[in-house]
Amino acid sequence: MSETNIWLFLAAAVVIAAVPGPGIFYVAARTLSEGRASGFASTAGTALGGLVHVVAGSLGISAILLASAELFAIVKFVGALYLVWLGIRTFRSAGRALPLKSEAVGDKRAFRDGVLVEALNPKTAAFFLAFIPQFLDPAASNPTLRFIMLGAISVALNTLADVVVVLMASATRRHLIGRPHLMRRLTQGSGVFIAGLGLSLALARRPVHS
Repeated sequence: MSETNIWLFLAAAVVIAAVPGPGIFYVAARTLSEGRASGFASTAGTALGGLVHVVAGSLGISAILLASAELFAIVKFVGALYLVWLGIRTFRSAGRALPLKSEAVGDKRAFRDGVLVEALNPKTAAFFLAFIPQFLDPAASNPTLRFIMLGAISVALNTLADVVVVLMASATRRHLIGRPHLMRRLTQGSGVFIAGLGLSLALARRPVHS
């Protein structure tokens, strides 16, 4: 990979990380409803889920998934149902008191949810397969290792953007924590938004390659 390609990749990856996407919205919603610790746990989970797609893409597993309409539909709907279930659970939790600090059990659950939400999103697999190969030299040695390296950089930049969002959402939450009515509405809104992400995933179409 030439030096020019490296800088082009970094520039493109930074722009993509800075543009709000489903991952950022999901992490923000979890932070607003459950707190900063839960937001960081969700961020770590989505990062690991992203790395799952990077490894799967480098090994050709993602290509098999995207080539099969049946497999794509199964993964897509499982991921969509999981997001909808998380949204409903968040909405229903709005009536409970919301502590400033998350419990350890809740943080572990947030991490697990983050991994599953990202790993079960076939749109992420499609993104890595479409984005990373543009910056790889087909004649270079160790293409698998290079794919993983660029994918890991992309995931790291996305995670950095998520961390910034968690800090901003956490600050907003602290301003509202003393207003139970607004906090309840905010939590309900977060639940609806997470469920909405699930519905948007359910409507996603499999990329068609010529």
